[in-house]
Amino acid sequence: MDDRSGDTPPSVVTQLLVDWSRGDPGSLHKLMPLVYDELHRLADRSMRRERGSHTLQPTAVVNEAFLRLVDQRVEWKSRAQFFAVAAQAMRRILVDHARGHDAAKRGGRATRVLLDESLGATQPRDVDFIALDDALDRLGALDETQARVVELRFFGGLTIEETAAAMELSPATVKRDWSSAKAWLFRELSGAPR
Repeated sequence: MDDRSGDTPPSVVTQLLVDWSRGDPGSLHKLMPLVYDELHRLADRSMRRERGSHTLQPTAVVNEAFLRLVDQRVEWKSRAQFFAVAAQAMRRILVDHARGHDAAKRGGRATRVLLDESLGATQPRDVDFIALDDALDRLGALDETQARVVELRFFGGLTIEETAAAMELSPATVKRDWSSAKAWLFRELSGAPR
């Protein structure tokens, strides 16, 4: 994940996260401007997959995700770990919003996202966002590692190397799990026979 906030080395972000974990409130104030642009980029990327009439804005997703991150008691170890947890928070926010939207419409049109080549389709196609979340939960019951890899890569935008660092796995393992998970999710979401 490149640093879109300037030339701040990842080690600076990591040190601020560690300091924040140890109770230094000043580090949180220094951290926010260093990670905000990247969080916004991740939220914007997720939001572009949503239906055009979506009422939630990327800034709202980032703000809500950051509030959830602040409330968590996490022993931060790295920048990759922070963005992994942020990806999970954004996934929950987007799914909660989609479920709330569907409940408000009493079975109305489901929230859609674009299933693109990142999940194995050759042509981009719409996918029910809630169905994707449910499929990820089913995948997690079969293989928790593969589901986490998808969450970090798809929702968090992490590279293979960043995913490997966040999960403390080798890049080769992440590549293998990413490939298998994409194929499984594509079959699951397309209704293709197993």
